[in-house]
Amino acid sequence: MGDGFQFGLIPPGVGVLCALSGGADSMYLLCRLLEGREKYGWTVRAAHLNHGLRESAGRDEEFVRGWCERQGVPLAVGREDVAGYARREGLSVEEAGRAARYRFLERTARETGCALIATGHHAGDNAETVLMNLIRGCGLKGLAGIPQRRGNIVRPMLEVSRRDIEAYLKEQVVPHVEDETNTDVNYTRNKVRHRLLPLLEELNPQAAAHIAAAARRLREDEEELSRQAAPLAAEGLDIPDGVALPVRVLREAPRPLALRACAMALDRAGLGAEAVHLERVLALALGEDPSAGTDLPGGRAYRQYELLVLSPGAEPEPPPGPEPLREGEGRWGDWSIRCMPATCPPKAYISPWEFYLRPGDYLVRPRREGDRLTLGRRPEKTVKRLMMEGRVPARRRERVPVLAWGDRVAAVGGLGPEKDCLAAPGAPALHIIIKTEENVL
Repeated sequence: MGDGFQFGLIPPGVGVLCALSGGADSMYLLCRLLEGREKYGWTVRAAHLNHGLRESAGRDEEFVRGWCERQGVPLAVGREDVAGYARREGLSVEEAGRAARYRFLERTARETGCALIATGHHAGDNAETVLMNLIRGCGLKGLAGIPQRRGNIVRPMLEVSRRDIEAYLKEQVVPHVEDETNTDVNYTRNKVRHRLLPLLEELNPQAAAHIAAAARRLREDEEELSRQAAPLAAEGLDIPDGVALPVRVLREAPRPLALRACAMALDRAGLGAEAVHLERVLALALGEDPSAGTDLPGGRAYRQYELLVLSPGAEPEPPPGPEPLREGEGRWGDWSIRCMPATCPPKAYISPWEFYLRPGDYLVRPRREGDRLTLGRRPEKTVKRLMMEGRVPARRRERVPVLAWGDRVAAVGGLGPEKDCLAAPGAPALHIIIKTEENVL
């Protein structure tokens, strides 16, 4: 009975922490771990989090305390106001409870020296997860269900059915407590558990087991594709805005690998993404618009010509407002602008970052629609077109300073001065030095 329990996930002689709620699944888990303690020399400890969400939470705590004391299992108990945490962080109670539980388990494992944390997810949980992911929309990773191992967390019961658990507890006369919220069909998972899965099991009594087995096979495929995608994602660069991945890498890769490389890069940037977001990010990378962008949970993805940038956090701050150009050295946004009276040397144009303008009252402002500029012997063009040709990212264009003389554009940071506004050699002039970090737009 219970042959599906994966003892091999836990090496001999290690310390393992059992996540113990007092429910049937976790009590089965603890009992099987205690068998492993005898067979494989494991050090077994338990951890119980009182989340304070139900009136029976105190009952559950007392139950696990008594059981662990009788079995000689060291128990760590934590308490957390999960409802308050959910309100503070803007999470659902389910999400907050899960985050609090794993945070508590990780802390307890460190404090007790346990190398592994074991949780009581079983074949039915795995089938429910696959069905929920499928209903919401997912890729192969979602269909692969719950992983048997993630970091230091192991789930040795993923091939154990609910029937096996109940039969084992009955045969071994092991008590457990019931969480009354498990029957509340207002929760999506409970609807799947009590309505959808039973319907599928009418068609095939082994439906949950078959779904879990299919998930295991799909996970093997997912792991191999992810292994192949890892070198592609590794070509991404850490930049101040987040992570930048060369578009070339994604264009040259098979689509399944490109999607996974995007997912890995998003994870590296600290951004979460569902299947629909991954599709949008890849479409952005493969598209023809070099300045397109799309919003993501917690941030934004955008093209910076031949780079795909994955940026966490809010949109950049708006550009500074118009300011008079004053003598001396000042700042406008991320730029420093030095303006000093001088006599114009034989060449008024030194570089796009340094030049001599005619004396006058200049204004420093953001680009405006219709601004035009003539650079040297090149034909007059709009400032927008010149920025595009200079590959200035769209989201930075409004933060590039324009030096305006009345209605005319006299110069643009990094692009250079208007030829008709340059001072004549030997005449009075304003010596302009305009810089941004490393003189890169």
